Amino acid sequence: MSNNSDKSKAKLVTVDEGSEGQRLDNFLVKQLKGVPKSRVYRIIRKGEVRVNKGRAQASQKLEIGDEVRIPPIRVSENEKKVSPSTYWGNVIAAATIRETPEYLFINKPSGLAVHGGSGQSAGLIEQLRLSRPNERALELVHRLDKDTSGVIVVAKKRSSLRRLQMAWQEGQVDKTYTALVQGEYDGPSEIRLPLRKLVTQQGDRKTIVDHEDGKDSITEVKVVERLKGATLIEAKLITGRMHQIRCHLAAVGYPIVADDKYGNFKRNGEFSKKYQISQLCLHASELAWPNAEWEVRAPLPAHFVKGLNQLRKLSNLD
Repeated sequence: MSNNSDKSKAKLVTVDEGSEGQRLDNFLVKQLKGVPKSRVYRIIRKGEVRVNKGRAQASQKLEIGDEVRIPPIRVSENEKKVSPSTYWGNVIAAATIRETPEYLFINKPSGLAVHGGSGQSAGLIEQLRLSRPNERALELVHRLDKDTSGVIVVAKKRSSLRRLQMAWQEGQVDKTYTALVQGEYDGPSEIRLPLRKLVTQQGDRKTIVDHEDGKDSITEVKVVERLKGATLIEAKLITGRMHQIRCHLAAVGYPIVADDKYGNFKRNGEFSKKYQISQLCLHASELAWPNAEWEVRAPLPAHFVKGLNQLRKLSNLD
């Protein structure tokens, strides 16, 4: 990968095989070490970053031979990257389920963002990169919402990242979630509702059911256990839209417990008071890639287990 070295001028970087297929934002994060991600997105939005002399989107996938113009950036003391959080670093280390030469499988805790932002200066991937400085190719294969717990995969090589992401896009990876929903589930075993992403006036990203402009979206639902006023279910993603499970379940009348974005705020308060459940009860419990002959399971987090046990106890009393 070639580039000029005068830091006072814009830098031209030619994309090589090692960065082929990488998103522009992730490419820039690696090039601009120490620059906050919010700053990276700002220079992309302002058109200061150019790909082959044209403006580009953060999500643009780079190809071999692309020329990326990167403007000179000075980082203030306040903007410099913070050291990894000892707390989250220890949590991530303890949550590592499995490690191979190609991948890291982590049982992400609820409350930890996969990327910095969302009130955290360093998310899961930044924590990993800071704690493993010799592993320069660490990349998230996929994402989970900040409040969703469960299996997340980090690739240790660019070739491994591309291989698994391609399998993901082709539907070769089975994704199963465990959720606790409000009410005694009597909805469909297969939810087919078209979904569309939007940004609210407050700048909040959300997904809605849209029968005209939405994308086809399918979630398979299986009842695992019926409890008083709630149901433990398994949800399998056939498609992978943003917040798909949360939006689908709410749309058929069974929002996930403690989901303040798609659920019923008042009922969430009742669950919190009566059953001590105040964190989102959605967990990525299993990932399986049959072609590669691996399957990874993540145990439920403590807050989920505690809430379930409280529900079971009270259900048995009635």
